[in-house]
Parts: sequence; C-alpha cells; structure tokens
Amino acid sequence: MGKKTKKEAGADSKKEEKKEQDPFLAGISQLPKEAQEKLKAIKAKLDTFKEKVLSKFDKYVAGIALLPPKRKLQDRPAQQAHEAIQENQKATLVPEKVEVQGEKKEEPEISVLVLVDDSDSSKMPKYELKDKLSKIIQTMATEVDKEIKVEVIILSELWQSCFDGKYDLLQLIAVSAAVYDKGMLSAIKIAEVHKNMVLRKFEKYIVSYVLAGSLVQGRATKESDIDVWIVIDDTDVKKMTRIELKDKLRAIIIGMGIEAGELTGIKNKINIQVYILTEFWDSLKEANPIIFTLLRDGVPFYDRGIFMPWKQLLRMGRIKPSWEAIDMFMKSGDQMVSRVKYKLKEIGMEDVFYALLTPSQAAIMMMGIAPPAPKETPDLMRELFVKKKAMIEEKYIKILEDVIKLRKDLEHGTKKEVEGKEIDGLIRDADSFLKRIKKLFGQIDEMREAESMVHLSDSILGTTRDALRLEGVEGVADKDLVAAFEDKFVIQGRIPARHLRMLKDLLKAKKDYDAKKLTKQEVEKLKKDSGGFIRYMVEHMQRRRGREIERAKVRVKYGEKFADVILLGEQAFIIHDIDAEQKQISKAKIKEDGSLGALATSNLEEFEKDLAKVTIPPKVFIKEPIFENLKNIFGHDIEILVNY
Repeated sequence: MGKKTKKEAGADSKKEEKKEQDPFLAGISQLPKEAQEKLKAIKAKLDTFKEKVLSKFDKYVAGIALLPPKRKLQDRPAQQAHEAIQENQKATLVPEKVEVQGEKKEEPEISVLVLVDDSDSSKMPKYELKDKLSKIIQTMATEVDKEIKVEVIILSELWQSCFDGKYDLLQLIAVSAAVYDKGMLSAIKIAEVHKNMVLRKFEKYIVSYVLAGSLVQGRATKESDIDVWIVIDDTDVKKMTRIELKDKLRAIIIGMGIEAGELTGIKNKINIQVYILTEFWDSLKEANPIIFTLLRDGVPFYDRGIFMPWKQLLRMGRIKPSWEAIDMFMKSGDQMVSRVKYKLKEIGMEDVFYALLTPSQAAIMMMGIAPPAPKETPDLMRELFVKKKAMIEEKYIKILEDVIKLRKDLEHGTKKEVEGKEIDGLIRDADSFLKRIKKLFGQIDEMREAESMVHLSDSILGTTRDALRLEGVEGVADKDLVAAFEDKFVIQGRIPARHLRMLKDLLKAKKDYDAKKLTKQEVEKLKKDSGGFIRYMVEHMQRRRGREIERAKVRVKYGEKFADVILLGEQAFIIHDIDAEQKQISKAKIKEDGSLGALATSNLEEFEKDLAKVTIPPKVFIKEPIFENLKNIFGHDIEILVNY
C-alpha cells in the first residue's frame, strides 16, 4: 500500500479531530463494538433529522438533544449528567423487550428534545406556536425514522418553569446528549450540574442561583460565556466576618465551576459572581444598574423565595432609583398645568396647587431632605434656596405661598369662588414658576455633582492613603500617591496591577472634570469605577486589619472552654466562650500598669463598632498584672495559647 500524500494525511487528521470534538460520540470506545455501530447509526439518523429541522426552522431552533428513555429519567441528580449521557447511549441501543424465538425484535424508541427560541414570536400565542411546531417537527422525525419521538420545549416555557420553582426541565436537559447546540443546552447543563454541586455542599447558605447574561437576553452564541450569580445568606454569620464567609465560599464555588466544566466536557467559560445577601441588598437600594439588569433578565435555577419577589417588585415598578422618583415629581407639574387649562376653576385650583407644590418638594428632596408638609414648604424653600444658596428669587416663593393660601381659603370657605381672570393669572404664574423651578433643578444638579466629585476625589485619595498608612507610609503628597501605591502594593504583589491603572485613570478623570472636559456619561462612569476601586481597597484594608488584629488577641483556655481577650489600645474586650451560640462579651479599661479595670457588660454590636474605629491596630505589650486579672476572671487553672 502506497504512502498517503500530505493532503490526504491532513484530511484524515481533520476527520479524526472532528470525531474527537463531537461530544455525542465521546467515550464510545468503552462500549462493545456492536453497541458502537448502533450508536453511530442512531447518530446518522439524528444528523439527518437535524438537517431537515434546521433547513426549515434554523432561526428558531436553539438546540437538539438525545434524551434517555423515560424509564431512565426518574431520580436523576443533575450532577451525574456525564454518567447519565453514557447510560443514555447504552440504553438507546438496548431493546425494551428480549427477542423470543420466532418473534421480531422490537426497536427501541429514540427520544429527542428540540429547544425552540420563541423570544421573537409575536404572531401567535406561545403554546399555539409550540403545538404547531411539535406537529411539524414530529412529522419530519417520522420521515427519518418512525421510532424518533420528539419533545418540543419553547424557551419561554422553560424560563417560566424556573420562575415557578419547577426544575424538572432543567434536569431533563442536564442528562441529555447534544446533537445540535447554539450554546443554550451547554449553558443549562453546566449550570445545573454546578448548581447541584453547590447546593449539596452549601444549601444552608445559598439563597439564589441565577443564570444571567447574554444567554437569557437572547444574544447567545456558541462561544458565549455562561454567567451565573449566587447569593449567599450572611445574616446569621457568627464565627467569621462576612468578608471571610464570602471569600471562603467563593473560592470553593469557583473551584466547583472548573470541576463542572471538566465533568460535562463543556469548554465555554462559566463566570461565577458571588454576592452576600447584605451586599446584594445594599446594591439594590443604591439602584446598581448591574443588579437591576440581573433582576430584570435573570432566570433562577434555585431560589429560597428572595430573588423572585424582588423580580416581581421590579416588574411592578416598586423598585426604582431615587432619581426616577424625583424626575416623576418634577414632570408632574407640566402635566397638571396643561390639565388646568381645560378644567373648571374648582378642579383647576386643586391642580395648580399640586403643580407648584410637587416640583417644589422634588427640589427639596434633591437636597437630601424629606419633603415637608405643604404649609411648611415655602418657608423651607426660602431658607434653602433664597437665603443660604441664593439660587432662586423671592418672587417665586411668593407665588407658591399665594397658591397655598388660596387653596386653604377655598377649603375653609373663607373664599367662595375664583374669577376666570384670577384663574388665568394663576396659570401664568404657574408656567413662570415651573420654568424657573426647572432651571433650579439644573442648578442643584450641578452643585450636587460638584460636591459629589469633591467627595469622590477625597474618598479615592483618603482610601489610598489609609491603605498606605497600614503599610507604615505616612504623609504622601498627591503627586507621589501613584508611585507610592505602585511601590507598596503592585510591585510587591499585594494588589493586582489593574487597580493601579484604575487609580491613574480616576485621578486623570478628576482633572478632566475640573477642566470641564468630561461628558455626563463619563462622569457617571467615573462614579461607578471609583465605587469599585474604593470597595476593593476597603476590603483589602479590612483583611489586612483583620490579620493585624489577630496579633492583638490573647486566647485563654480554662477547663474545656476557650476565651478571647482582644486588646484595642485603651480598651479590652473579653469573649468568655468563643464556641457558644450566644456570645457573652465584657469590656474593661486597660490601665497604665497593664492591668484591667472593672468589667462591664458589652455586646457584639459594640465590639464590632469599636473594632471598626481601629484604623491601625496597636502594638500589644502584655504586662504582668493582666495575668492576675485573667486568673480572677477565669480561675487559677488557666492556660495562655501562643501562636494558635
């Protein structure tokens, strides 16, 4: 036999590579030869079926997969998906009945799932679309092989089952073997496997497990990353800080993500975002756009009754950024003034009142003050915007006062009616007032933005200096801050280099803002980026401070119990039994001779508050008198643990 040409060898190599890359045929070498041949025959039928379906419905079909026989689907944990796939391949080849002499052997049923993306469907109801597609696709399947039985699932049906807390369709997909996939089947499979691994180990802490990103936004491709969000309940943490809990679970959960990828053979990167519940709630209150996007688009693969209520509240419009509420107050004035022009004078009077009052209260809200009662509004407006800030003229406050007085007179009956001429004057005054109040909104916005940028700059510089101070670097000038940051943190490998780049960009953006070179969008980006930088640096300092505070701790063993004595400058806190559910905490002053003063009852909240005040943990020198104090507190039979 002659040698193959390079071209032929290359073609053979590509065929082998394609064969190895086909997940459906992965691992068939472990099956008997007869089973391998039958599996290849089934694969050929499924490929023919796939081509027929895609030729007609390529735009809508998100995935096609071989399912295990129905008798194999019960009690199937999704984390064993790789085993289920192999069993599926074997089971598909095994007839349901044993061949009897003279009786024709019955062929096994081939169960196939077709996932349809119905996000663009608007011409017919979802379930009418499903029924129609099911009939057409089943007819195509029967033309290929009458044993192919098709189950069509539309994407909205799949997501709705997750919203309802029903995950059987996810489990079904997790144990399937993909024949065709635009990325959705792989994402669901690896997420379902990963979810079950996480729940099996940390179910006590997991509040929600959510699929998000391009996959649920209708922008998925075969190469799309798989974005999942996990919310951890930290409201009952006792033996570690919230940051420690997040870091500990996050590291393990990300490791499980890698393991899930190896287990399923799915190469797409699974991006895992871990939030603690208190942090998630803070982001929600601050109207973090990332959290709003997650709530709007995310699909819960597991939820303990937290994610879905928030999602529903967002849909109902009950979760709103505070600026939206202010904008609503501001715009209501124009709407009401236009209605005044077409109403009777009595109704018009009511509308003029609110048309002026509501934007006035919005202006007060923009200053961070709760809206006052109507009769108090003019006085507060005068105090804030005329006397203190000189931002509006007195005549506009007088217009507001006159309208409020007129309404009160009409309400109490001291004024019986309003002349048409007076109504016209009220409308003119209202128009003038609203135009001026809109200008005031712009003035307040500029003032708050300038104050915000000053505060932002101070926060960035202050946080960076605090972090350097923990490293013993004091009094760094603004111009030397970046160099000191790089020297102490980046070069020594304590903080990733991207945070150095972020610090440089933030300081440059602040200079551009001062020079009025930043657009509104760039200002908002600056605020967002600075928030991420500050949070990272604060967490870094908390960890650093936590390690230093450990050095200020004395552990005492008395009997079978352990106690901690934390020495914080002039104050000592004593946790009498560190393993107790309900912590007994005392405090005492540290005297000049090193002994402890009289014990007083304290609590965990007071301890954490004092701990937070300690920017640089003190150097601790333990003097002899304190040992006598410890004997008096815990008894003479005590042991001091060193380097525990």
